[in-house]
Amino acid sequence: MTPPHPSSNPRQSLEGKNLLFLISEDWYFCSHRLPIARAARDAGAKVAVACRVRDHGDTIRKEGFDLHPIGLDRSGRNPLADIGTILALRKLYQRVRPDIVHQVAVKPVLYGSIAAWLAGVPHVVNAMAGLGFVFISKGAFASLVRPVLISAFRVLLNRRQSRLILQNGDDSALFQTKIGVRPDRIAIIRGSGVDTISFSPAPEPDGPIIASCVSRMLWDKGIGELVEAARILRHKGSDIVIRLIGPTDDNPASIPTETLDAWRSEGIVEVTGPTADIADAYAASHIAVLPSYREGLPKSLLEAAACGLPMVATDVPGCREVCRDGETGLLVPVKQAKPLADALERLAGDAALRKKLGAAARNAAEQEFAEPVIIGQTLALYESMLGGEN
Repeated sequence: MTPPHPSSNPRQSLEGKNLLFLISEDWYFCSHRLPIARAARDAGAKVAVACRVRDHGDTIRKEGFDLHPIGLDRSGRNPLADIGTILALRKLYQRVRPDIVHQVAVKPVLYGSIAAWLAGVPHVVNAMAGLGFVFISKGAFASLVRPVLISAFRVLLNRRQSRLILQNGDDSALFQTKIGVRPDRIAIIRGSGVDTISFSPAPEPDGPIIASCVSRMLWDKGIGELVEAARILRHKGSDIVIRLIGPTDDNPASIPTETLDAWRSEGIVEVTGPTADIADAYAASHIAVLPSYREGLPKSLLEAAACGLPMVATDVPGCREVCRDGETGLLVPVKQAKPLADALERLAGDAALRKKLGAAARNAAEQEFAEPVIIGQTLALYESMLGGEN
């Protein structure tokens, strides 16, 4: 299913409707779904947000959204607690009575879809920004859970008045062939949109070449391979600076703080931790790098593209949607440090190539990934469902 075309007047179908976002964390809602929620509010919808509330509750409330704190543990493995979460969500849905619930990421989609079915929610939008730890891990727990998860998704994602938003064609093909989701239940909307005003090109900084990886510090983001690539470059006498920018979290693939501290002490990479100003971090960089194992559509690369930075990324779903080999960046094989080091070295030594790739990246951000484009497609999907499309 291609993205719906935005209508000229979304207010016709969203006026007076209740829209509820279910998402694990308040920070993720603010960074990835806030512009869409604002647009829905401005189109006349009453917007509510259910998430774990930590540092961004006031931000959400100041937007005029009803905020419902929930304790949805992304890394939890306690079946009794999970059943309790589903029942709590059902109670919430029955109380809020949303016309549409928009659920984001694996656990909210799974538990929220069960709760929506039990509560009789008329329209369900499920957004999968990637396949998550359970789908890509080869560990015992993931291998045990994966068949159950696939069977549950096959039922839940094919329900009438349910739509699955995916961010790239690779994931669409996978959900159809491996999980059995019908093509007419899938909408491809490429990302959550990037603010091309706040994220804009800046002149290259003076000094050594800086390649910044803006990401959560997870093993499956390829951080280990990037550190090894930095060692290779240092051994060759390169003065390229590899900068790791981002937080740890409770994801099972999270890199231990002790490991990050050891890398920092080793001096091979800069470990800066999270920052509230990604645009400023990119303005201080020459290259953006993300050697992830798999993505939906990485926001960090979208923001890098909007900043006009050339990219180095792995040739995997999601990354190659933004980093197009020889056009906006250089693609390298997944889980291989030497090709990663070679690509970084190539870009570091060729200012003209960096300029060419960065200009093309900025153009792609403006034409394909900008917030107005993605917001229009999302509101049009809401409209089509409220208008009676099964």
